Amino acid sequence: MRSALWRRMAPADLPAVMRIAAVVHPSYPEDEAVFAERLQLASEGCHVLAGEDGGLLGYLVSHPWPVGTVPALNSLLGAIPPGAGNWYIHDLALLPAGRGGGAAGRIVAQIAERAMRAGFASLALVAVNDSTGFWQRQGFREVHDPALARKLASYDDAARYMRRDLQN
Repeated sequence: MRSALWRRMAPADLPAVMRIAAVVHPSYPEDEAVFAERLQLASEGCHVLAGEDGGLLGYLVSHPWPVGTVPALNSLLGAIPPGAGNWYIHDLALLPAGRGGGAAGRIVAQIAERAMRAGFASLALVAVNDSTGFWQRQGFREVHDPALARKLASYDDAARYMRRDLQN
């Protein structure tokens, strides 16, 4: 696993990304068009974890988005809203073979650094699958906002909006 490396996602990676999503997030299905659009809108925020054999072990999809808001699950964005001062982590998924070597923490640190250099004030995400502990270790904190309750409920009762402020 230590030899697995993150690289920029390419359109040709989307079928493998969809297979990983089906394994890691079966309760949160999204159409391939959602991933393709995010790759097209913010390619610098989309990465895949490639193993020694070139097979994919995981992916990260992220993009600019306004702070305090959450894109609906399985929805197209259309465009990135102007003035979005937050970098949103849409999805981070690793197959079991890609876990345990620090790959998830490395890509989060890489995205945080890029977002900070680009002038973004924060990172945000919706934590699912009991992942809040992982995200807390990455510097995120839960944000309780009643205005987000309906969107979070579309994920599940345990979904949490989390944010990490960045120092510029």
